[in-house]
Order: sequence, then structure tokens, then C-alpha cells
Amino acid sequence: MEEFIKSMTNLNPVLIYALVACIAYLENIFPPFPSDLVVVFAGSLAGIGAIDFAAALLFTTIASTLGFMTMYKIGDWFGLKILEGGRLKFIPRDNVHKVEGWFRRYGYAVVIANRFLAGTRAVVSFFAGMSELPLLKTSVLCFFSALLWNFLLLFAGKKLGENWEGIALYLETYSKAVTTLVIITILILLGHYLYRKSATNNRLDDHT
Repeated sequence: MEEFIKSMTNLNPVLIYALVACIAYLENIFPPFPSDLVVVFAGSLAGIGAIDFAAALLFTTIASTLGFMTMYKIGDWFGLKILEGGRLKFIPRDNVHKVEGWFRRYGYAVVIANRFLAGTRAVVSFFAGMSELPLLKTSVLCFFSALLWNFLLLFAGKKLGENWEGIALYLETYSKAVTTLVIITILILLGHYLYRKSATNNRLDDHT
């Protein structure tokens, strides 16, 4: 992948914008996809004047938002059918509407944080659509979340210059740490739910 990224150096700036935007879009639909590293590289190109920093920020942010909204619409159109059909085994059918309720309650905060939650972006957008969070507000929050994240990546690449590859290890470590934290959080919430469900069933058995 890094060889492919390096090969972009000699491309026309318009093609660079198009490739970076395309990768930023696809990352929201087919994770994991190394879009963050590509955006950092675009920042290094902006640092040497090969492309414009503001243009790179605009294109990557729009592409990230469009990718998010694509998965949002997939969740909106097909989410309930997929979950109620039992295709996602980790979410039992009787908990589908509970997931919807939870997301409607906390979904906006998750949407804002979604760009910083590496590896979970497609899941967040899918459930945002399935839970029918308002499209306009969700799009705006997603846009500004992507704007901030992409700015940080481009700025890092611009400052690192030719040493942009050095950030790859940090991004990988960050991604693993965030993914681990998310998994632990989900397991804790699931354990808490199962405990409460078991306690409720025991109380009902005691009364019968």
C-alpha cells in the first residue's frame, strides 16, 4: 500500500485529489481501509506545494461525509431487515429495537466522535441510518467531525514532510487502542445487560 501511495507523487494534482477523495469515501463503506495514511501523505504533498492544503481538506472531508451518508442510507433502507433477519448474530432479534432506542439517545455524540473511532465508522453510520437520526443534522455533525480529523491528518503530514511514513506506526497503534477500547466497552455493556436480564428472570421465577 505504501508503494502505491508513493506512486501518487508524480500524478497530476487533479488526479491526486480524486484518488485521495475516492479512498476517503471507500473507507466508510469497506473498512478497514488505510485512508488516514493516504490523507497524511496528501498533507506531505501539500507541504512541498504539489497540491493545495485547503483543496485537499475540502475534497477529503466531502468524500468522508458522502461515504458516511452512503452507509447511513443503507442502514435507513435495509438496516431493520438485516437485523430482524438475524444476519448480525451479535445482536439478537429481540434487542434490535433496544439498539435503535440507545442510538437515538446517544447517536449524535457517537456521530461527532465517529471519525476518531478508527475501524467503527461504517458501523456508526449504518446504525445512525437504521435509527433514523435526522439526515440534515447527522450530515452536518459528520461533516465537521471529518473536517477536524482530516485537518489534523493533513497538518501532521505537512509538518512531517518526507518523514510522513513515520506516523503510520502511531496511526496503527491508535487504531488498535481505540478498537480494543470499543470492544471492551461493548462487552461491559453486554455483560451488564445480560446480568440485569438474568436478575429479572430470577425474580419472575421466584414469584411463580
